[in-house]
Amino acid sequence: MHDDGRHDDPRVTGSAGDPVSRETDYPNWASDGVSHGPSLRPPGWDAAARPSDAEVVGPEHPATRAAPDVPRAGNSAGGRVIPIRRNASASARFELPVPQQPTPDSVPDATPEPEPVTDTTAVPGASAAEAAYVSRETPTREEDDPPLAMEAMRAVQILNPSGEVTMPRPERTRVMCVANQKGGVGKTTTTVNLAVALALHGNRVLVVDLDPQGNASTGLNVPHHTGVPDVYDCLINSVPLEEVAQGVEGIPNLWCVPATIDLAGAEIELVSVVARESRLARAIAAYPGHFDYVFIDCPPSLGLLTVNALVAAQEVLIPIQCEYYALEGLNQLINNINLVRQHLNPKLDVSTILLTMYDRRTRLADAVEQDVRNHFGDKVLQAVIPRNVRVSEAPSYGQSVMTYDPGSRGATSYFEAAQEIAERGVKEPVGRNA
Repeated sequence: MHDDGRHDDPRVTGSAGDPVSRETDYPNWASDGVSHGPSLRPPGWDAAARPSDAEVVGPEHPATRAAPDVPRAGNSAGGRVIPIRRNASASARFELPVPQQPTPDSVPDATPEPEPVTDTTAVPGASAAEAAYVSRETPTREEDDPPLAMEAMRAVQILNPSGEVTMPRPERTRVMCVANQKGGVGKTTTTVNLAVALALHGNRVLVVDLDPQGNASTGLNVPHHTGVPDVYDCLINSVPLEEVAQGVEGIPNLWCVPATIDLAGAEIELVSVVARESRLARAIAAYPGHFDYVFIDCPPSLGLLTVNALVAAQEVLIPIQCEYYALEGLNQLINNINLVRQHLNPKLDVSTILLTMYDRRTRLADAVEQDVRNHFGDKVLQAVIPRNVRVSEAPSYGQSVMTYDPGSRGATSYFEAAQEIAERGVKEPVGRNA
């Protein structure tokens, strides 16, 4: 017998010229003797009269020896019988008996497996039956909260929709001058965001925009076009500050004194004015209402406008960009502050240093931070403002980052800085400027 895809054994087929392929598939023909459809057996077929396997293939045929008790279905048409071949060894291969697992009694040295230890304290108040199974994939509180949920929690904390006073209010008004003669270090951004953060948490805040560019007015969405009463009228024409201050939309505890382009010529006009260095200080002192904080946004220069701000303030907040150029001009700013303290405002003090535009990917930012902290010590806030695109996008929508994207890293950093400033003010109360 040879295997080429058909059965040519004349002892089985009865004729060598009529091979039967192993792949021949007769419809409704079952090799297990069970009918699955209309019968294809010829009329008059008698199961009792069909020839046995021994008569067809002979007593010595391998099929007879392998499975002598398996019934064979055949077809007697044409005077020959075609058996259905079944591979007994293949059937035995797919029906291997399942070995019985040994028991601890049958194995002398077998030790029972230790029972799993369950933590009954995983769920507070749970019984032993309820704590019998604790999944290893049970997440913790930090892992359970997705990033969007954490961002939403930060946004609610920063916006403070309840309006409660969550940041401590100082005993007296704190007038803070945000100054640095280097441009682009984040003076206006710091002024706007700190003021909004403090106002959202129960403090009454006034922002005085002393920069002719008027960026602080833009960030607070306060009109500052030509013809609008601004801080120039207060400095030159002695207009009361309450007539110039405007309330910030959406933030009840925040007011802003805008700046227009007219302020650009104020330094020249102030030269001939008596007591030109203290014009702003008298305007703030004459304001009838009470503020917890007054932030003065200074221009990037050391002219008369900046001197007016230094004379009016009791504290100086210096934002420092984490780059080398920001450190280069810091000594000159400190020298000018010392001159103002000696001759015009003895109460002036550099109370706060804020690191801005911090890029943690660079070693330079880390080196600048270490140098500033080593030089100024505790005056440097622990909160550091990172580079964040949301902080830069917010002014284009007339908002601060606190209201534009309160869940962003920039808003969170400014919120932490404002909270730290508020806590320091309670520990060291500052007297009101007179």
